[in-house]
Amino acid sequence: MNVLRLLAIALATLSLATASPDELLKKPDAWFRSGEGRETAAIVLSWQSPEGSWPKNKDTCRKPYPGPPEDLHGTFDNKATTGELRLLARAWRITGEDRCRDAVLKGFDHILEAQYHNGGWPQYFPPGKKYPRHITYNDGSMVRLLEFLRDSLRSDDFAFLDSKRRRAAGQAYQRGIACIVDCQVKVNGKATVWCAQHDEITLAPADARSYELASLSGSESAGILRFLMRVEKPSREVIRCIEAGVAWFEEAAIHGIRIDRSGGDCRVVPDRKAKPVWARFYDLGTGKPYFCDRDGIKKDKLSDIGKERRTGYAWYGNWGESVASDHAKWKKRHELR
Repeated sequence: MNVLRLLAIALATLSLATASPDELLKKPDAWFRSGEGRETAAIVLSWQSPEGSWPKNKDTCRKPYPGPPEDLHGTFDNKATTGELRLLARAWRITGEDRCRDAVLKGFDHILEAQYHNGGWPQYFPPGKKYPRHITYNDGSMVRLLEFLRDSLRSDDFAFLDSKRRRAAGQAYQRGIACIVDCQVKVNGKATVWCAQHDEITLAPADARSYELASLSGSESAGILRFLMRVEKPSREVIRCIEAGVAWFEEAAIHGIRIDRSGGDCRVVPDRKAKPVWARFYDLGTGKPYFCDRDGIKKDKLSDIGKERRTGYAWYGNWGESVASDHAKWKKRHELR
């Protein structure tokens, strides 16, 4: 084997070592037909849980799962499951390998089964009794599921779906949108935005981890609004939902500060010229931003919590910028004033 061939293999291995399902979907069709592409599909298949989902924060594309299948625990959190399903659906369309199609059908049915009657999804299924049972908007979990169902009805990669599954996916998508509308938090009768998770029965904002208390979430709410603005034929309820959420973002913007991440720490620095930022969490009662250590005690300032949480979580972001930009385009597209 010559030097150029060895170099090519090394580069391919290096690129695969850092690839996620989303990144691999950008590969050309020829890659899926190649030995590397087929091997990657086999590796992804090895990580599917008996229920049909995939675990989070695992490299499901580079090395086969080394343990017994019954030890695999899948989730919808952190981009897990939907990315693998999209990749395998593409692999089936190109290669025609039945094992890819069968895995997608299993995962597809798992997603449909996991949806609550009210339209929401837990963090994983079966959900158990702890906080993952709540309707999970955190880190875009539910939005990604809805985008997956929507795209599965449009993409040629999912042409093998039968009419029954297509009908069920369309209905699940509509129930999900209705759930989002129903979950929008009202404060003193005024519609605002969403919590990162909502009670699966009452739809009320709910706690998750010790530092993720029931609140109004700047990050998750931005993703929800941007998703709603991509609904092709929004109902009056969805339009009202969007307008109320956008208005909240305008009011919740924080001016005159910038977030400095340097020297291994995270600090709030006064800066009149800085662009507006938004907090991750706003108190349901006062409407003010709060920050929290693992002890679950709310603090008014980022500097009041320990360095571990201060640097290990996204307490501020520019989420409202994308909301405002998308809203302007959305209004123009739908000819709204």
